[in-house]
Amino acid sequence: MASTSRFILLVSALFVPFLFLCAHSSKPPFACDASDPSTSSYAFCNQTLPIGDRVKDLVSRLSLEEKISQLVNRAPDIPRLGIPSYRWWSEALHGVSAGGGGVNFTGSTIPSATSFPQVILTAASFDPNLWYRIGQAIGIEARALYNTGQAGGLTFWAPNINIFRDPRWGRGQETPGEDPTMAGKYSINFVRGFQGDPIEGAKSDSLPLKASACCKHFTAYDLDNWNDTTRYDFDAKVTEQDLADTYQPPFRNCVEQGRASGIMCSYNSVNGVPPCGDYVLLSKTARQDWGFNGYVVSDCDAVSTIYKVHNYTKTPEDAAALVLKAGLDVNCGSVLQKYTDSALRQQKLSENDIDRALHNLFSVRMRLGLFNGDPVHQPFGDIGPDQACSLEHQKLALEAARYGIVLLKNSAGLLPLSKTSPGSVAVIGPNADNATTLLGNYAGVPCKRISPLGALLNYVNDIRYVPGCEQVSCSQVDISSPVEAAKAVDHVILIMGLDQTQEREKLDRVDLALPGYQDSLITSVADVSKNPVILIVLSGGPVDITYAKNHPKIGAILWAGYPGEAGGVAIADVIFGNHNPGGRLPVTWYPQSFTQVPMTDMRMRASPGYPGRTYRFYNGRPVFKFGYGLSYSSHSYEFVSVTRKQLFLNHSSPIQAKKLSSSGALYDTALMGAEVCENLEFSAIVRVQNRGEMGGKHSVLLFVRRATDRKPGAPIKELVGFESVDLEAGASGEVEFVVKPCEHLSRTEEDGTRVMENGSHHLLVGDAQFRVTLVG
Repeated sequence: MASTSRFILLVSALFVPFLFLCAHSSKPPFACDASDPSTSSYAFCNQTLPIGDRVKDLVSRLSLEEKISQLVNRAPDIPRLGIPSYRWWSEALHGVSAGGGGVNFTGSTIPSATSFPQVILTAASFDPNLWYRIGQAIGIEARALYNTGQAGGLTFWAPNINIFRDPRWGRGQETPGEDPTMAGKYSINFVRGFQGDPIEGAKSDSLPLKASACCKHFTAYDLDNWNDTTRYDFDAKVTEQDLADTYQPPFRNCVEQGRASGIMCSYNSVNGVPPCGDYVLLSKTARQDWGFNGYVVSDCDAVSTIYKVHNYTKTPEDAAALVLKAGLDVNCGSVLQKYTDSALRQQKLSENDIDRALHNLFSVRMRLGLFNGDPVHQPFGDIGPDQACSLEHQKLALEAARYGIVLLKNSAGLLPLSKTSPGSVAVIGPNADNATTLLGNYAGVPCKRISPLGALLNYVNDIRYVPGCEQVSCSQVDISSPVEAAKAVDHVILIMGLDQTQEREKLDRVDLALPGYQDSLITSVADVSKNPVILIVLSGGPVDITYAKNHPKIGAILWAGYPGEAGGVAIADVIFGNHNPGGRLPVTWYPQSFTQVPMTDMRMRASPGYPGRTYRFYNGRPVFKFGYGLSYSSHSYEFVSVTRKQLFLNHSSPIQAKKLSSSGALYDTALMGAEVCENLEFSAIVRVQNRGEMGGKHSVLLFVRRATDRKPGAPIKELVGFESVDLEAGASGEVEFVVKPCEHLSRTEEDGTRVMENGSHHLLVGDAQFRVTLVG
């Protein structure tokens, strides 16, 4: 009988969100309905008042029970005030999905949404304008779903801007890669586009929101489930140095420049303290230091892990009090719903702590226009169902997939293949005819599906398809059929790699090799083929394909990430030259030997016996470097103008900004102040020439490297900036970078302070370099 009761409870718990998914409303939920005369007496419905005053009025009208009910992700309605229920949890990582139960696609006006490439491939374009336009498109589709009554809220928990620190991380595919500058720039552009801000940024946090973005997971979260350590119980030991120059900068950028209206705190502890209960992190750092003005949400059940898993508090009441006093506003889960009242009665917190959280929550809902009456008559109310899966958005998905694909090898110009006389082709591999694999995790219902094999059929009439192994695990392989097919055709295209059975949320990898017998299948086919073969790798994380890189019969290698709904077409377009690839790797590809490093070791910097992490600190030999990527054209670079060759620190900095060390004078950039740092900025203009026979978009990456006596713990080199330029064959163009010495020519001390000192630095673009000297 007991087991039966548990089963009924489980079914009931699952059925509640299912009811929402199956339900369809003809119009979205909103408060302050003009057709209800009582709303005219509520100050919180008066749109002429500042949002702060409106929220204060609303909160003052709530009973304690009503207040507590609003502190969880499924906030119920308050009928007596005409306030509808609200779903805080919706997902839109690379397109709107039904994850979290906040969005409904089933049997509705909008049955699908544009599925853009998984973020790691979008990042490979190194194109901030593209990132902005993708965020913009996803935000439009999110609002369209709300306007048709298919979304219970407009708060979407994206982007994921954690650093892709370890190549085995299953969620690395969701991120913009391993570089903090790049992750920060991605967050700024995606959030601005998604929330409806201009690309140059919003001027006020009180402006209306098209949809609300949430930067996650705050902070130092990059392990899910590895060797008996899970994200729920992991205590990340992070130095102040690494926290300051690796883990925190993307979140600071997301808040200060992106003006994100949401932050999610993570499951893991950081140096013994769960982030959702860390006052210094949530209130002092995010709100006071960075000026965050939005809501803070816990990752789902992260509040319960504080006392159940981390044992940081003894009771659930202690946990409820801890997080509310730390600065959490909404609990994805039920702890605050169940235990806030008893925590109040035990005097562990005050009602003011609850009111503070409610102020943040209702402020965001008001910025979304949900207390302005029918949203059809409000800003963004004209976004209709025709804007979901629009032709414009589908073209953008194809553009993003094309620009993200990275050409890793192209011996003797094997690619592109001839469009006019392609000959016979064998397509081999478990990922060749699977359109679902292209989507990656957190995917919604795509507008359309076409596998790589289906797209290749548009170019080649004579195709022989042999999977070789049915799943990417490739535990069983049919070598003979692929080998016979390879012998009989002119060209072989192998479409291999990973999928969500190998890497995803809650699943980290234990090695970097392709699964099962994939390597054997690849080499067996390559050895017998008439011409060198083409290898396509679908994956979020890096794989060690050193053997393929060096194999003389593997002529071309493409990494296509998880390229989204248009990925099959993009792959075919690159193979047959309808697009000139220009993507670059946003993460280092390590050798298999790197798996000897414990994934739980959070240190970035190399030390004796420890190789360090990411291109900034890794002292080993990578399979492929961060930023690596070939093109069907070659490009040359030249510094044509750098406005400063020397910078005199002692002429521009107040004397109190100096401190002495064994290596000489150090200038604390925080003490130098914003005005001094801005006066040190200078311009670097780089001329890029396309020396090939095919035009295309080319990403230009500017790095900086210390030219003299690199100090212990300083990066090997760092990314300063990146821009994309479209160049026809033989054409040249110029790209301008703004170099900020306080940011780009400084280094982080062990205590987390950023300092500048005497010495020379090289600005690097490709094989071109320019020397800049700091004089103290």
